[in-house]
Amino acid sequence: MSLEQKDLSEMLETAIVAARLAGQHAMEEMNYVKAVRKSEVELVTQADAQCQKIIIQRIRETYPDHGFIAEEGERGKLFKRAPLAEPAIWWAIDPIDGTNNFAHGIPVFAVSVAALSGGEPVVGVIFQPASESMFTAVKGEEAQLDGRRIWTGEEEIGPLTSVGLDSHFNDTLPPWVCDLIRRSRFRNFGTTALHLAYVARGGLVAALMCTPKLWDIAAGVVIAEAAGAIVTDWNGERIFPIDLDSYEGQTFRVAAANRKTHPGLLQAIQGDASARQTRHENR
Repeated sequence: MSLEQKDLSEMLETAIVAARLAGQHAMEEMNYVKAVRKSEVELVTQADAQCQKIIIQRIRETYPDHGFIAEEGERGKLFKRAPLAEPAIWWAIDPIDGTNNFAHGIPVFAVSVAALSGGEPVVGVIFQPASESMFTAVKGEEAQLDGRRIWTGEEEIGPLTSVGLDSHFNDTLPPWVCDLIRRSRFRNFGTTALHLAYVARGGLVAALMCTPKLWDIAAGVVIAEAAGAIVTDWNGERIFPIDLDSYEGQTFRVAAANRKTHPGLLQAIQGDASARQTRHENR
């Protein structure tokens, strides 16, 4: 049984409602945040689990047989429930993407909800509660922001354009990252989902992520690609499809950009990697 556009549209409507409910709850909780350390580089708050529960409950009302992969499980692990029927639909959920911002009272975070079929995201919703901005897309249709079409544009990296950069590089920044910082008005929103959403909108000409997980990128990938962006790993390979049955929180290296910028971005990354390999071999 394959999914039709009607099925995707109905899942999109469910995701929109779930994301909005969770985002509204997150905003209500901002003044009462209690954060604890989840790992060396991650915080978690009581609102993360609450918002995740809101999203899952709303989806289960309509799709009780669907599966879930979400950020907040027990003892710092992911939450995972396999689908109970065919076609096997999984929902990838990040209830608060940008928890560090949220925990420090910075209202720059997003709710990310995606539905995946055949290991690929087919429905994506990213809700930015502070501005009530709703980014949406279904595979094969246009990307939208609050019901209006969005497109990546064709601007290139330069002194008046912005590139989204992750904050999880190693101790030494690769030369190509330093080059991007010099050449652009680089940005770090503190949320992978919004980096991808604003690539889709054309606010960022590109975004590079070092360690995002499935729930960080699933919705953003379908939205960005629907808006005309190219999204790959740092080697230029497609990220999806992936085996969701075996997925246990592995990270990805993601390069997202408009079609004019993406080839040069990969060239810079791969060229730098080749230069470092050559230096190592010549030692």
